Amino acid sequence: MSPSMVGMSFLVLGIILLLGKWIRVITPNLQKLFIPSSLIGGFLALILGPQALGNLVEGLEYENTAFSILAGGIFPEDMLAIWASLPGLFINIIFATLFLGKKLPGIREIWNIAGPQVSFGQTVAWGQYVFGILVTVLILTPYFGINPIAGALIEIGFEGGHGTAAGMASTFAEAGFPEGADLSIGLATVGLLFSVILGILLLNYGVRTGKSSILKVPDEISLKKSEQAGVVDFDARECAGKITTRPESIEPLSMHFAYVGVAIGIGYIILQILQLIEELSWVRTTGIHLLEHMPLFPLAMIGGIILEMFLDRFDTYKTLDRNLMMRIQGLSLDILIVSAIATLSLEAIGGNLAPFLILSIVGIFWNVAAFLLLAPRMIPSYWFERGMGDFGQSMGMTASGLLLMKIADPENRSPALESFGYKQLMFEPVVGGGLFTATSVPLIFYFGPVPVLIFTAVVMLFWSGLGLLYFGRK
Repeated sequence: MSPSMVGMSFLVLGIILLLGKWIRVITPNLQKLFIPSSLIGGFLALILGPQALGNLVEGLEYENTAFSILAGGIFPEDMLAIWASLPGLFINIIFATLFLGKKLPGIREIWNIAGPQVSFGQTVAWGQYVFGILVTVLILTPYFGINPIAGALIEIGFEGGHGTAAGMASTFAEAGFPEGADLSIGLATVGLLFSVILGILLLNYGVRTGKSSILKVPDEISLKKSEQAGVVDFDARECAGKITTRPESIEPLSMHFAYVGVAIGIGYIILQILQLIEELSWVRTTGIHLLEHMPLFPLAMIGGIILEMFLDRFDTYKTLDRNLMMRIQGLSLDILIVSAIATLSLEAIGGNLAPFLILSIVGIFWNVAAFLLLAPRMIPSYWFERGMGDFGQSMGMTASGLLLMKIADPENRSPALESFGYKQLMFEPVVGGGLFTATSVPLIFYFGPVPVLIFTAVVMLFWSGLGLLYFGRK
């Protein structure tokens, strides 16, 4: 792969993203469903690649015609290989930026404000493991012969999203379940689509039945045309970030990118230390390598937290701007989603179609049931608005939760947005791409699904009991 091909790969990705945005702008139905342009672009690239267009041309036997050049799709193999490697790289950037530039409050403050949502969010996440492993042990493995590691796919794909699913590709491969990466990316796509579709339906249900404390009329469940198209009105546009350093000294964006590199570097050092400790301790007696299969991205998040704590104390010039960091995160997420879907293996999903559909249905059913049955009993005030954010995140990604909260509470009259943000500090480091998400695959690989099922069930019961018996009574 030549350097020019690497550069060309990013240029083509940019064009695909732009085409995805253009398709969204001219397609009202996609706007109403709030489908991200990166998702549209990813599917466009997948259709034009070797698995759709390429197979179609080969199936029609156009070898001796002008169409034969399309037998492998319109993208060169080297370009697809480069795209396939991007998700595993950019997920480290996304997780490193999660807390950089964000004020880190004390544990007590987080608990007082976001405690109910922490309990509810943790219950949903651990429940995805419980029901995913249950259906795998009882149905998928006995009847379809799928690897028991599939029990972790719902949490990795739904709660973790495309980034986590793509970032764990090497972990799946090392555990002998390489198709798990494609299945989890497929589940992440299903979750993202249904997070908005079901979210809108639940919003209508909440308004019509009086569950919502903010919205009282169904007509209020809408956004302006420009917002549906994904364009900010000219007079409402805000700065993408503040210039914290003089460009003749160092470009502010370069400075922030350097901070991301430091955060990932700290995470890498932590991972090496943990793997060394593992090698010198239980590996010698048990031969079990848990941390050897652990991806870098959850430690990159820890590195970001450490760097933020250091800068908050010693950076007197306050050179780190949260909005600029969010732009780096957003760019990385768009590149990750497009490249992950563009290189998604349809053969892996097709070969495991029944297990894939069963896991999708189980995951969706659990998330909807948890929102309707547990959220009102665990979140004492504004449960509908606050639960909407957790529902969106548990189905798709954080952006889905923020979108649903914006629709449910457009003027931020409830504490939903604040408590949702605080909740992330006690949520992301563990599940949804955190430390347990990263180790769940090797845990099932070494110890089997039943011990992990018992452990996750105990943790789920703890968080649900805390939410129902403590916060729910307030």
